[in-house]
Amino acid sequence: MLDLQDVTKWYGEKCALRGLNLRLEAGELFAFLGPNGAGKTTTIKMITGLLRPTSGRIMIGGHDVVTEPLRAKAMIAYVPDVPYIYEKLTGREFLRFVARMYRLPPERYEPAIAALIERFELGDFVDDLTEGFSHGMRQRTVFAASLLPDPRLLVIDEPMVGLDPRSIRIVKDLLKERSAAGTTIFMSTHTLAIAEE
Repeated sequence: MLDLQDVTKWYGEKCALRGLNLRLEAGELFAFLGPNGAGKTTTIKMITGLLRPTSGRIMIGGHDVVTEPLRAKAMIAYVPDVPYIYEKLTGREFLRFVARMYRLPPERYEPAIAALIERFELGDFVDDLTEGFSHGMRQRTVFAASLLPDPRLLVIDEPMVGLDPRSIRIVKDLLKERSAAGTTIFMSTHTLAIAEE
């Protein structure tokens, strides 16, 4: 599902990542562990197509992220460490916006949104403007949005940052369920305890 072949990234004269090789099959849950500055976020940005590798190849479902970006990106969802959300939309409007971006029909996305609102316990605030959301509320909303297109690859950068203990449990359980159902999960963390679980 995800295949990194001798991936290297240079920023000018500074090498951020050198010769990374990694292959993940469908349903694998992989924790990319390392200290801050180790190249985790750079790797994620290359997997998601936000950065081009200096050399090497990144394949998602057999599609090259550089030469076939639309086909590769159609298979993935990305949850960044800092959740980006349109602040003049309600949580529900944001979820609908994301569903429409993926060209999902309303008969598919409305039931999915309802289930995700319940699963992530968004009901108390989902109809409020997101500009008033705490970091944890934003993170849970972005997690829910990432699952709307039923991605084959879920890429998560520091998944537990800003979440309370109950939300952490919800996310961990969900990641295990999605992995068991065949979704490949690539998550970065600098916390050994999160990687071990």
